[in-house]
Amino acid sequence: MSGQQAHTIHPNEVDFTAIRAQGSGGQNVNKVSNAVHLRFAIHGSSLPEAIQERLLALSDQRITTDGVVVIKAQTSRSLEHNKADALARLQALIDSVAKVPKRRKATRPTLGSQRRRVDSKVNRGQVKALRGRVSGGE
Repeated sequence: MSGQQAHTIHPNEVDFTAIRAQGSGGQNVNKVSNAVHLRFAIHGSSLPEAIQERLLALSDQRITTDGVVVIKAQTSRSLEHNKADALARLQALIDSVAKVPKRRKATRPTLGSQRRRVDSKVNRGQVKALRGRVSGGE
């Protein structure tokens, strides 16, 4: 990243639970626990306070009301691949809030754009005025 360091997750802050995967896969899915639930407590992490606040402010369904990120990975048949996928998705979530959003500068509409807007409203009103009931001149 330019000017900012990447915030890495310490392995002892992440809790993995092996679960049975859902969906198709037949007997293999039914007997092998190779899907992974990753749990990451935001409050107890070593992330900077600003990043923790932005993570908690996200309206993401993977973040519980207690401030725990829960990610389920079951794309691969390998437990290790699913762990790596879950960690990569958690890292992507943290990286998405690590960059400080730019503050928006309030600007005013230009005089030309204000005139164009009013002209288009007047024109539209004239078009609608012509849609009245036609009176029979006979």
